[in-house]
Amino acid sequence: MTDTALTTGLDDAQLHDVEAAVHAIADRARTASRRIARATRARKDEALRAIAAALLEHEPRILAANAQDVERGRGNGTSKAMLDRLSLTPARIQGLADALENLASQPDPVGTVVRGQTLPNGLRLRQVNVPMGVVAAIYEARPNVTVDIAGLALKAGNAVILRGGSAAASTNEALVEVLRDALDSVGLPADAIQTIDAYGREGANVLMRARGRVDVLIPRGGRELIQTVVQNSAVPVIETGEGNVHIYIDESASEDMAVEILLNAKTQRPSVCNTVETLLAHSHSTVLPAVARALRDAGVRLHVDGRVAALLPPGEDVSAATDEDWGTEYMDLDLAVAMVDTLDEALEHIRTWSTGHTEAILTNDLRNAERFIAEIDSAAVIVNASTRFTDGGEFGLGAEVGISTQKLHARGPMGLGELTTTKWIVQGEGQTRA
Repeated sequence: MTDTALTTGLDDAQLHDVEAAVHAIADRARTASRRIARATRARKDEALRAIAAALLEHEPRILAANAQDVERGRGNGTSKAMLDRLSLTPARIQGLADALENLASQPDPVGTVVRGQTLPNGLRLRQVNVPMGVVAAIYEARPNVTVDIAGLALKAGNAVILRGGSAAASTNEALVEVLRDALDSVGLPADAIQTIDAYGREGANVLMRARGRVDVLIPRGGRELIQTVVQNSAVPVIETGEGNVHIYIDESASEDMAVEILLNAKTQRPSVCNTVETLLAHSHSTVLPAVARALRDAGVRLHVDGRVAALLPPGEDVSAATDEDWGTEYMDLDLAVAMVDTLDEALEHIRTWSTGHTEAILTNDLRNAERFIAEIDSAAVIVNASTRFTDGGEFGLGAEVGISTQKLHARGPMGLGELTTTKWIVQGEGQTRA
């Protein structure tokens, strides 16, 4: 999706029909959201478990639909990284079901008291978490997001409208049908989960303009999609961000730890946003040759500056890094590597090129670790561990809507709490303001 995608080629009558259809979906979602907001924790948890069971029961149907999307993507020249994001397997479906079961075991955020007090005049104040209402999500080639967002929205008492994009159209159609049937089976409104995929790009445009019908919009995908939504939406947006993630190897870091963490952070699943994309190594560190060798043996293509190239063994197959490499979220088995002389230089490089997602330091120097934590302004800062841990499931949130890189109420992995807002409840006994 790009800015030019806002023009879809439909005539006025067709545009009117799409607008009416999307508005009708949003209005049904608003009605459903009122029932979901009143649902007890027991009923919402029952629905989550019903969805988990339905995913496993209908696994063959879901995988068949997904195979159609993957085959179509392969024929259209979709990148390997995007095909990985698009693909579902029995293990990934089991993972989605497990995440829903985990969500069911999480405390209900709705009704939680954030703070409260009794004023000198006797008024009793409470600020409590309440559902957002109607949550919309626009994303691409990520059928797992269909389940994650629907589950989180449900547990947090919201209705959700999904726009999953053409790349995963068959998979998302099958998933939404399964999810809606599961809601209906436990007596909750199926319209709490709806999709506008049938209305294409113009449907997404209408959704972005549906202020008053939709309470919050969450884009999840690449830079182009996210910026299109941020720049064109009239609906309030919680912005998720791309992951140009850095790891800095301090001069005190051990070789074994550096090798193990870099392999995990780069090769475990290179197509996701918490994968490391740039490695910075202190010039006094001795671990870089071993790290580079391990990464190259794992199939990683290194894009290196001149000082790193001079340090590596002769004949090492590497590419010369450019500014484009420092700013690239590869989402593949590529890694930019630079040498720095000081922690200050590492911090400056990260400030220049980071997208504010996740940065990590490998060090045995407590002062350097504390300074890195204090001075890095990203949603997640990690010391001596893989960047792959920046994830709602790994953080114990059950699942996530995405990783927010903004600085409003949601930052980092967005779980249940981030899909609620608050309201003030004031209880008195006849007080009037002087």
